[in-house]
Amino acid sequence: MIVTTGMLHQGDLQPERSMREIDGANMLDILRVNTVGPALVAKHFLPIMRRKEKSVFAALSARVGSIRDNRLGGWVSYRASKAALNMTIKTLAIEHARRCPDAAVVALHPGTVATALSEPFRSRVRPNDLFGPDTSAAHLLRVIDNLTHTDTGAFLAWDGSRIPY
Repeated sequence: MIVTTGMLHQGDLQPERSMREIDGANMLDILRVNTVGPALVAKHFLPIMRRKEKSVFAALSARVGSIRDNRLGGWVSYRASKAALNMTIKTLAIEHARRCPDAAVVALHPGTVATALSEPFRSRVRPNDLFGPDTSAAHLLRVIDNLTHTDTGAFLAWDGSRIPY
């Protein structure tokens, strides 16, 4: 199971450049899509996943959701929603491991992908650091194929490296 929902911007809703731009309603919308949505998918699908063999539940997160890795600030709502998603994944992984010890429940950072989500921000991305959707998907599937139960609760980048929470 791979949950690929995510929202960074939509119409007039844009990532905050400073704390003065924080809007409660916009922040709640972003949290609903980026955190609550994947949590509800997990609530309904983790209980019916295979118990006797390897299974994977992965949700797309973002490196900007790493609290330790945040050196730039900004994008408060998006960062907070992805940090909350990461905590949700970690918590679900602990509970799910009791029922399915061979499962892996992980958060995945796909890299910067050439989609509508990244389009307004790509000018700052080096060409080699921008992936097409097919390339990103291939990277993530390779990471998923190599997961074991020891990876459950991890936050992993597209290349399989661990990202600190």
